[in-house]
Amino acid sequence: MKLNTITHGTATDAPTLVIVHGLFGSARNWGVIAKRLADTRRVVAVDQRNHGQSPWSDDHGYPDLAADLGALVDDIGGPVDIVGHSMGGKAAMALALTRPDTLRRIVVADIAPVAYDHSQMAYIEAMRAVDLDRVEKRSDAAAQLSGTVPEPALQSFFTQSLDVGNKRWTLNLDALAAEMDKILGWPGIEGRFDGPALFLTGGDSDYVAPAHRDTIREAFPRARFAALKGAGHWLHAEKPREFEAAVRAFLDAG
Repeated sequence: MKLNTITHGTATDAPTLVIVHGLFGSARNWGVIAKRLADTRRVVAVDQRNHGQSPWSDDHGYPDLAADLGALVDDIGGPVDIVGHSMGGKAAMALALTRPDTLRRIVVADIAPVAYDHSQMAYIEAMRAVDLDRVEKRSDAAAQLSGTVPEPALQSFFTQSLDVGNKRWTLNLDALAAEMDKILGWPGIEGRFDGPALFLTGGDSDYVAPAHRDTIREAFPRARFAALKGAGHWLHAEKPREFEAAVRAFLDAG
């Protein structure tokens, strides 16, 4: 599947950086960080399938997402560096384990190659419940979401995926709901990535536990671990400058 992308900067001697968003996100969410990192290299932010302006599909497992990213790298030329957050981090890990030749360095933001038991279905139901006929601007949708999603930051995040003019979500909510077990899970991909890998977590997040480190090191033997103090799962949004600095230092090392 050919993914929609937003490109920042121009190609240099440094590898292109590919940024892969998480569940309910898009390339647009990463605009500020992508632009700042594009001062020394080309940065390509992607819309994953069923998100943003990329095509929709009934299939949303990590082998599918990895294949999409692999086709992108083949198109733009690799090996590339890659940053993936949450679901995007799992997609990036799946690519690293199935096609390690496509990547030089990988940054995995606040996720581990394991299955999780929490659910994101409440957010899908909240978006489905919005009466789009009564939405003339994003704040109208945010007001409707406020009954079930009280956090203003999440309301704003979700409504970035709202096409107000056409009164539709740019998220394939039906497919994401049907494939939620795959999104929360991990397919147990065999393989190993021997390149440098940074597992960057939020200091206040529990998504990557100490118990996960042995599993991570089996697949990523050169894994390094770092945490951003005062940040949760959305570390790149909560601590954007610190996130950018950590990514930049890792990508430029050696």
